[in-house]
Amino acid sequence: MLIYMLATAMTVAMLIATVFGLHQEAQRVRAKANAKRFEGFGNRRPYRRF
Repeated sequence: MLIYMLATAMTVAMLIATVFGLHQEAQRVRAKANAKRFEGFGNRRPYRRF
């Protein structure tokens, strides 16, 4: 009985750790996408002559 309770506790702990890791990864990807969406004005040269 004790081994089943330990296995259940470890399974729940690993599920929580997995969800937390996925959440952190999603936040990192979202922050990277937001930074890439707005890169400033790039190589804009308004007074360039042709």
